[in-house]
Amino acid sequence: YWKSRMIAFLKSIDSKTWKAVLKGWVHPVITDKDGNATTKLKPEEDWSKEEDELALGNSKALNALFNGVDKNMY
Repeated sequence: YWKSRMIAFLKSIDSKTWKAVLKGWVHPVITDKDGNATTKLKPEEDWSKEEDELALGNSKALNALFNGVDKNMY
């Protein structure tokens, strides 16, 4: 019951929110001169529009889950 309601709620926010739950979210990293990913986190001000949108979807999902679950449950 709760699971199906939360899925419907997350999908109603937007597709990026639901995809953040399905796929997870990884902080963007800096790439080297050859285009290989490093372990250094990319500063938020350098994120691309797509990286920004994915992070926003993740934030919306986290907010919905934190506010939808009683604090005594986690």
